[in-house]
Amino acid sequence: MSKLATDSPYPRDFIGYGPTPPDPAWPNGAKVALSFVLNYEEGGENTVLNGDAGSEIYLHEVPGGTPRLGARNETVESQFGYGARAGAWRVLRLFEERGLPLTVYGVGRALELNPPIARAFIEKGHEVACHGWRWIDYAEVDEATEREHIAKTIAAVTELCGVRPVGWYTGRISARTRALVQEAGGFLYDSDSYEDDLPFYVPVGGGTQLVIPYTLDANDMKFGVAPGFASSDAFAAYLRDGLDLLRGEGGRMMSVGLHARMVGRPGRAAALARFLDHVVACQDVWVCRRMDIARHWRERFPPE
Repeated sequence: MSKLATDSPYPRDFIGYGPTPPDPAWPNGAKVALSFVLNYEEGGENTVLNGDAGSEIYLHEVPGGTPRLGARNETVESQFGYGARAGAWRVLRLFEERGLPLTVYGVGRALELNPPIARAFIEKGHEVACHGWRWIDYAEVDEATEREHIAKTIAAVTELCGVRPVGWYTGRISARTRALVQEAGGFLYDSDSYEDDLPFYVPVGGGTQLVIPYTLDANDMKFGVAPGFASSDAFAAYLRDGLDLLRGEGGRMMSVGLHARMVGRPGRAAALARFLDHVVACQDVWVCRRMDIARHWRERFPPE
């Protein structure tokens, strides 16, 4: 690990695997392990209905601006509602038609508000990982509340899906999130990192945690933030180019981030469908859940 001039440990690793990353030996000789993630957050966002001070201003069709304080913003709420009522089901159909699995990052409160979709995720063979109890910034939450929210999320996913979750992704983390997740126990991996094309271990609380890095670039969130995708063709082309480059390199992992209220809209769903067809045509890509990557990596590279 790099050190400062004072010889104190520097908490960031810029070296990683360097020029010789390990060979993951993906199943069936695949060159890329491709993980699709559907972020299911609808109902967990900021709203006075959840006891928040104001309305959500992030990652919808008209992001930014000023939150409506002390009152509902039903225009914003209805955009999140679309993801739950229509978008998530459309995404599930696209994957089911092609026999492809995905991982769901499920916000506990959102799943609680829509038990049918929670059951469908599991019944269709997908993984449901934890995405926090609420879709909020946990850097602004005290430690006791964050610990309580982690426990509530685990309980909600276990009850609603019938399977204890083994993956975690908060997104907007606090400085203590990873340690609290490890303290809760039972997780094969977390994904609160974006710094590699392969999994890696990090020290946490006297032990280690496997990190399956996620993405913010190959992600439909770029339709809702600037600079972002200006068209569905740009989105599909970006995903295709990323996958094909990694196939050429070999021995890599790729994540694609999706949101029910974003890519679930018809125009964007059409772009996703085109990319999925490209994936199906590739014989050297392992489309898998993140839990599958974690189990494979732990078996091939056990933690020291």
